[in-house]
Amino acid sequence: MTCLYPGTFDPITNGHLDVIKRALNIFDKVVVAIAKNEQKHPFFSLEKRKQLALLATENLKGNVQIITFDFLLVDLARQMNISTVIRGLRAVSDFEYELQLNYANNALWQEFETIFLMPHLRNAFISSSIVRSVNEHGGDLSSLVPKEIISYMKDRECM
Repeated sequence: MTCLYPGTFDPITNGHLDVIKRALNIFDKVVVAIAKNEQKHPFFSLEKRKQLALLATENLKGNVQIITFDFLLVDLARQMNISTVIRGLRAVSDFEYELQLNYANNALWQEFETIFLMPHLRNAFISSSIVRSVNEHGGDLSSLVPKEIISYMKDRECM
């Protein structure tokens, strides 16, 4: 069985990897679906976010697929014939937002299901925006992002 794990992944974090690994305990395969989402003014281009996600999940390659999309998630799910989506929850505020998204997606496709997974406590505070802020101020990223992408964050800092 396969699930989708959508998001902007700007950049992929240790929290994202934690959720992917937890999903692999339930599903045979996780399709990480990176949304273009220009409204969030991404730090990295869509292609760079895909490249970083590929690097970060390289050791999970057989069970993780990385794709990009620029349309409704529910349409992607239908197109791929994957009715289950994984979403990570860090706090109650995440749940409120994700619950609304789930209801909207389910209204568009009744077979659409969302499973909420929580990262390990050590990763519960990590968000891509926190990573970008720590990076911007020259902080240590080693506990926040996979080691494979730290150099890309530092390179981006100089741009």
